[in-house]
Amino acid sequence: MTAMLPDLQSSLVCDDVRQERNGKFIIIGIFDAIAVPQYPATFQRLCMVNRWCCGDGEFTQQSRLLKPDGLTVLTEGKPVAVKLANNTATATCVEIFMNIQFQNPGIYWTEVLLDGKLKLRYPLRAGLVPAQPPHPPAPPT
Repeated sequence: MTAMLPDLQSSLVCDDVRQERNGKFIIIGIFDAIAVPQYPATFQRLCMVNRWCCGDGEFTQQSRLLKPDGLTVLTEGKPVAVKLANNTATATCVEIFMNIQFQNPGIYWTEVLLDGKLKLRYPLRAGLVPAQPPHPPAPPT
């Protein structure tokens, strides 16, 4: 039987992921951008959640973050098995990246590969938090 390639239903970078006893996932702190006061900046923990559907068979997923040059790998997850028993099954893969250091602001790239082929690539902007002006002293009363 020939495997039917799955669709990547979603891919999110976030602070944390938890799973309830009933199997539901709780995604905490979804990133659309990273903003820090200075670089280099180290994130102790980044999570990536990928949800696969509409496929049938066994596959291998791999996720990675690329530096702003779009070529150099900043960090890469281990290959993860994706098993879909039929075309109505889903598989949620959670990867945890530890102590990731962003050297400079810029556009970093998130990539999701399936069986070694790029399935999805999307940007993760990294910028500086604007400096807050000092608060003026309170007027005397």
